[in-house]
Amino acid sequence: MSRRLVSLTLDTLEDLPRPCRQCVYWELDPVSAERACASGDPGLEKEAWVSQTLLEWGSCGKLAYVDGMPAGFVMYAPPAYVPRSMAFPTSPVSADAVLLMTSHVVAAFAGGGLGRMLVQGVARDLTKRGVKAIEAFGDAKFGEAGEGEEGCVSPVDFFLSVGFKTVRPHPRYPRLRLELRTALSWKSDVEYALEKLLGSMSPDTLLRPVRPATATRSGQS
Repeated sequence: MSRRLVSLTLDTLEDLPRPCRQCVYWELDPVSAERACASGDPGLEKEAWVSQTLLEWGSCGKLAYVDGMPAGFVMYAPPAYVPRSMAFPTSPVSADAVLLMTSHVVAAFAGGGLGRMLVQGVARDLTKRGVKAIEAFGDAKFGEAGEGEEGCVSPVDFFLSVGFKTVRPHPRYPRLRLELRTALSWKSDVEYALEKLLGSMSPDTLLRPVRPATATRSGQS
């Protein structure tokens, strides 16, 4: 089974699950989002948001593919680009952090570590860009019947499982944080394994070491 991680672009945006491709929960304020869904084209609004964010700030998402099939994604941006970020009871996001807006793994690929792989990819990207931390709003009642949540806010348990810590508790929407300076230790531990995993996706990187190793490449193509 091959896996690869790529950055979100206007081209790869089309590989998001259709409900997510049409969702502007994070990209617009609540009133504008409701208006877009009722009378406009939310897909165009989302495309416009991604285009603007890419131009002004840079990479704002990662997609994971398994055997060439889109299997999951994560989106992130500074809170100034995310109007919905001010609508939570545990707002605002800290000034030194980028907001991890949402993450999603296709049900058929759940439980295979893709969520952690996506967060690791975000951490590596933001560390290189000098960002100090990632924050996120978690849903403590994700999946509970009668709660009416659309699934746009990821489960608290997911964030806790990949290293986030609660910085502002709330019975429904706590705010969580991952310090990238402390993440450097686990980043260095997993980076080589992640690079090997990503390198196995294409023939030209097959078994290519990403740091000095004793193994030779004799007999490899």
